[in-house]
Amino acid sequence: MSRRDRLLFVSPRFLFPADSGGKIRTSEILRNLKGGRFEITLVSPETGDEAGRFAREVTALCDRVAYWPKRAPSPWRSITRMRYLTSSVPIAVATDRSRRGAELVARELAHGPGLAVFDFPHAAVLAPAVLGCPSVLFTHNVEAEIFARHVQVARDPFTRWVWQDQHGKMRDFEQATLARFDRVIAVSERDRGMLTAEYGARDVSVIPTGVDLEYFAYGDPEPNQRVVFAGSMDWMANIDGIAFFMDAVWPRVAAAVPAAEMTVVGRSPPEQLLDRARGLRWTFTGRVDDIRPHVRRAAAYAIPLRVGGGTRIKAFEAMAMGVPVVSTAIGVEGLDIVPGRHFLLGDTAEAMALGLVRLLTEPEAGLAIARAARTLVETRFSNAEVARCFERICGETLDARRPADPPSPGGVVRRA
Repeated sequence: MSRRDRLLFVSPRFLFPADSGGKIRTSEILRNLKGGRFEITLVSPETGDEAGRFAREVTALCDRVAYWPKRAPSPWRSITRMRYLTSSVPIAVATDRSRRGAELVARELAHGPGLAVFDFPHAAVLAPAVLGCPSVLFTHNVEAEIFARHVQVARDPFTRWVWQDQHGKMRDFEQATLARFDRVIAVSERDRGMLTAEYGARDVSVIPTGVDLEYFAYGDPEPNQRVVFAGSMDWMANIDGIAFFMDAVWPRVAAAVPAAEMTVVGRSPPEQLLDRARGLRWTFTGRVDDIRPHVRRAAAYAIPLRVGGGTRIKAFEAMAMGVPVVSTAIGVEGLDIVPGRHFLLGDTAEAMALGLVRLLTEPEAGLAIARAARTLVETRFSNAEVARCFERICGETLDARRPADPPSPGGVVRRA
């Protein structure tokens, strides 16, 4: 058997627990890549005992792993991050800088991998000026677009100024970073169009968003009055969406369906949201090991996002499990799905409330949407198919830079 090409995959995050969309997408791609064309070395930070606790999960993703140590996040992290406001790069990028991380990446590149993949533009702060091998940047969003949307929904002048400042810095950083790589991978045609039009990015390829169809097995939706949302509650876009949902959408739902209940599944919900939910029929679970039991118990899945980028894996997970979705356009942005058939569109507070009330009071409508959505993800959006697409793009990038075999004396090209 011929020797496999070596792929170095640099992640700025430890990938477990897989409790965010980015971690889920990356870990599932690596899991389905392993054993294929590439021998994979994963490089990432680890804090405390993470490497030991999740050793089996990491082994399923790669052939070899190398870690650099990273401090555990401080309870004052949200405040101390503000010291990077004066940095030339956005806060989200400045906090990913690591001397030890950069040294480890440089050592791994010195071993001569065939291809280097950097996960998220942030990871580029760990890369040397010259990579020395073919390279791919994996973008999960158009990062500056997320910041621009935060500007639009900011509630006070200072917050708006901060987001405007960060948007400008992220736009400059993102544009410079894209130019450093041979190939860019985007997660939707919409993102590819933006990266090309806004930044002049070249060689941008697209992979679909995938879902684990076995893990998120289908079941017909339950006829009840439960609504659910799942997402990391320490992410600003989710905090904004749930605050909007609580203030503007939920009163309309509760007025029409007094027995309606709301469950928010996700780590680290902020105290201000917990306080505002007191007296409502709301539950915040915090971090859970498995979101499936919480999601399956619901008759409707709400995605009230007003800020975001890329594509939302949470929508496909709900669809795979048979829980009908009501979402803003941003909540399902980049997904090739049809409103009214695969989900209900709720781009205003009134429209979202009407969609949820319909699902809570008309089980047959929810069943039709759930079955159509499951059929769609089964047909087109399996994780195995996404990984095959990712592997093909990586292979093309490597082959385009691979030196041609020298001709033999007789003019015949030698092939292994």
